[in-house]
Amino acid sequence: MDVPFTRLVRFTTSDGTTHYGEAGSDWQKDLRGQTVDTFQGTDPWDPDFSLSGKKAEISEVLCPLPSVPVTLGIGLNYRKHAEEAGFAIPNFPVVFTKYLDSLAGPFEDIPIHPEARELDYEGELSVVIGKDVKNLTEKDDPLDYVLGFTVGNDVSSRYWQNAARSGGQHGPAKSFDKFGPIGPVIASPKAVKNPEALKLRTWVNGDLRQDGATDDLIFGIKEIIRFVSQGKTVRKGTVIMTGTPSGVAAFMKPAQFLKDGDVVEIEIENIGKISNKMAFEK
Repeated sequence: MDVPFTRLVRFTTSDGTTHYGEAGSDWQKDLRGQTVDTFQGTDPWDPDFSLSGKKAEISEVLCPLPSVPVTLGIGLNYRKHAEEAGFAIPNFPVVFTKYLDSLAGPFEDIPIHPEARELDYEGELSVVIGKDVKNLTEKDDPLDYVLGFTVGNDVSSRYWQNAARSGGQHGPAKSFDKFGPIGPVIASPKAVKNPEALKLRTWVNGDLRQDGATDDLIFGIKEIIRFVSQGKTVRKGTVIMTGTPSGVAAFMKPAQFLKDGDVVEIEIENIGKISNKMAFEK
């Protein structure tokens, strides 16, 4: 899919106005305070979405998408993660949904409801669908439907993921409000190059927890998009979180679940880093 950006950032200026901009060569820096070229058009799907010829200074980096039709998660999709969990390699992608209000920005505090116990992080390469897709065949190229890639954290309450409480469903444990921060940019397929050869790392309070790469994926990007499109329209703007590497809190010995005030940073090569503080509600 042809897109008019390299790395797309959504932000506000000091007067509170929201813009989309081209992060360009400054994508690895703290984008706040950077002056960037802006786009005209309301969103990346606007037919007039193109560089405006104007610049603006970034005051606050926002979630790259103001809303999504749905976020799809792929469970148990890294070989080493399946090994640490003691689960068999699945024969088909394990798909679940995250509720709409789970979406959050790359630097927002994440409110943790008292019921969201045994809190865990999951650093994930996330795909943003660029146009509606349904019933892809082996002859179709799923990457033709990809707007770009972003960094995601599939925040999870392992307490509610327990099969006895969840009925074997993953979604509710991962769908508390703001349990799906993404960002800081949407990197175009051209900028990412090979999405299945990217370094992915996660830190908690500066301690490296996940140190993996997307070459450990069980089901690749194309396989996932083909699978979720069978008989179902996957709408443009849908985010697909493609799974997490080994190193999650639940399978450390002993488990190292997140606590109030913990800061989770996730970085993916060629895309950038998000950083979210866990703010436990009293």
